Parts: sequence; structure tokens; C-alpha cells
Amino acid sequence: MRVIAHVDMDAFYASVEMARHPELREVPMFVGGSTRGVVLSANYPARAYGISAGMPSSRARRLCPQVAVVHPDFDHYGAVSAGVSEIFDTLTDRVEMTSIDEAFIDLTTALRRLGGNPLRVAQELRAQVMDEQGIACSVGLGPSKFIAKLASKQAKPDGLVQVAPQDVIGFLHPLPVEAIWGVGEATAEKLHRLGLNCVRDLANTPRGTLQRALGDGQGALLFDLAWGRDDRSVLAREPAEHSVGSQETFGRDTDDEAIVATEILRMADRTAARMRAQQMVGKVVTLSVRFADFTTITRTGTLGAFTDRTNDIYCEAMRLFRKLNLQRARIRRVGVRVEKLVAKASTYQQPALDEPVHGWDEAEAAIDKAVLRFGPQAVQRARLTRRPYLASA
Repeated sequence: MRVIAHVDMDAFYASVEMARHPELREVPMFVGGSTRGVVLSANYPARAYGISAGMPSSRARRLCPQVAVVHPDFDHYGAVSAGVSEIFDTLTDRVEMTSIDEAFIDLTTALRRLGGNPLRVAQELRAQVMDEQGIACSVGLGPSKFIAKLASKQAKPDGLVQVAPQDVIGFLHPLPVEAIWGVGEATAEKLHRLGLNCVRDLANTPRGTLQRALGDGQGALLFDLAWGRDDRSVLAREPAEHSVGSQETFGRDTDDEAIVATEILRMADRTAARMRAQQMVGKVVTLSVRFADFTTITRTGTLGAFTDRTNDIYCEAMRLFRKLNLQRARIRRVGVRVEKLVAKASTYQQPALDEPVHGWDEAEAAIDKAVLRFGPQAVQRARLTRRPYLASA
């Protein structure tokens, strides 16, 4: 039986801005134009005033004159989305990003490796997104993409809903017909004229009747969906070259090398953990640095042997950083990526002569196991337990 997860970032643009500016969490705010343009995303206090995405900004300000307005930073939103996507990739390669803030994940074949409990996997996923990116997400679990998406909508905000195969009909039939994919205002009006108001009404209407009223294709589709039948697969992307990385955007630009080095260590640690989860190793390390003026430079180095160890990746990333000789340039974001990965089982790692029998490999394996069971903050390096003024990306 398939297990599909639909992950939806709650009020994505607004959530990212609140992660950067915690003072905005409890006040009405939206991301968009202050006087012209439209609302791109509104937080829940603003929604209480009737403000919603797609609304003209001028109307939003009339509904709530004291609303805070944040101009969009699409570069940052893209970086956060990429960071969330990389978390998904640690679970399985069956990931379909349908937009900057939504994804389907087919967990079916990965559950044995992940412990077999989809609810626990989803809970840990939500905790990891919050820990790394500072934003909430809602997750729906179901036997199909259709049911998983409906479940994630039920889970909002910041929740988790699982619909087991035997519960699909009981979950689906009480919903209004507008809940079904493809039922917009025009289709809903046609269905209401036929006396069809909830999904149960659709399911109990003969397929032929729906086809005569709505057309062969749409009528047949709505009938199947009303009974929970949806065989569409998750459309996993095909990576041109396997790589894993992480990046961090600072809450304020900084020229403090100690802070930058700590975040490079955090990115190396996060990247290495993702590699180990995928049973991959690599030897090409890329460091990216974005400055306060939004210019970005990257530097790449090659290690002498394949590795998935945090220390190896961190040392190479720091070597690349020191070679930049930045002279206290103000930095906005750092990232660490390992490229040209290969399966760990296909390589041999030669231990150094002075290396202990049990060392970092065993320690990091134990850390990974603890994090998988108890969440991303279960075990951390002491240097990474404090985050002075950072907003993840």
C-alpha cells in the first residue's frame, strides 16, 4: 500500500519573514506592496482581519490600518525552499516539488529504512524543517496524492493528519465538493444546481450522469476521486549530478569570522548528515559566500579521499574560506555543498595509521541514530548549540 506525504509550508513568505523578524509573529503582517500591488502571503493575525493572498494591498490596509507590510525578498525565499527540499531528499529520491512551498513525497519504499512508522517520520520531518529553517509546515499522509493533499489542508496550520486506506471514504465523503481538485467556482455551481453539495453526493451519482453534465473526462475523474481513486505517481526529478548541500542566511549581515566559522561548521554537519542518510560519499567540496550587496562567490576544493565525515568537509570548507582573505567583509549567507557523490558501498576508505579503531565514524553513526529517534536537536556539537542572530535558509 502506498504512503504519500503532502507537505505545505504554512503562509510561506510570511513565515520566512517572521523567522527573520520574530517581532512580527504576534502582529498582523503581510508580504507584498505597501500601497500598490497585491498581498503575496499573510500571517494568521492578519488573516483574522480578512486579509488573504491575492488581495490588493490597498484593500488589505483598509481592512487593517495597523498591518505591517514587508517587501518580498524572493532570493531569500528561494534559498529557504531549497533548504527544505534538501531535507526532503534525505528521506527518499521520490520527491515532487509542485511549487516553492509545496511538495509530494512518496515514502512507500523508504519506510523500512526510516523505521516503518509514517507518522513518526512525518513528525520528525516537521521538527527538522522548524529546527533548520524556523518555519512551520503542515503534513498530510494518505494512500494517494489526492488524499494526502486534502489531509494537509485539514492539518493547517502547523499540524499533521494521517488518513489510513480503510478511513478514506469516511474522511472524504463529508467534505464539500469544492474540496476536490478541479472543482472551481463554475464547476461547483453546476454541481450545486444538480443538488450535489458534498463528496458523498458525487459518489452516489452514476458516472454517466456526471459525464453528461460535465463532459466525459471531468465527469469520470470526479466520480473516481469521490471514491478516493487516484493512481497518479509522485513525479521525482532527475538530478543531473548527485550533490548534497546546505546554506544559512544570517539574520543580520556580519563580519565576525568566529560566527561565520560556526555556521560553516553547522552547514558541514548538516550536509554530512544528509549524505550519510543517503549512504553517499564525496570528495568535491564547494563553499559559497554571499555578501551584503548580494554578490556571491563560490570556491571548490577536492579532498584526497571520499568521505561523509563532518570534520573532513568542515576543514576543507574553512580552508577555502580562509583563502578568500576577506578582510572583514560583511557576509549575508554561507553554504557548503559536496558534489559528484557516489554510493558509499562502492568505495573503500583507507584509515590513517594513527586513527583509533573506534572514532568519528561510529560517533556520527550514533548521533544520526539519536537524531532519527529523538529529533534534530537530540545531539549537537557544543559549538552549534547557540545561534546568536541567525535566520536559516
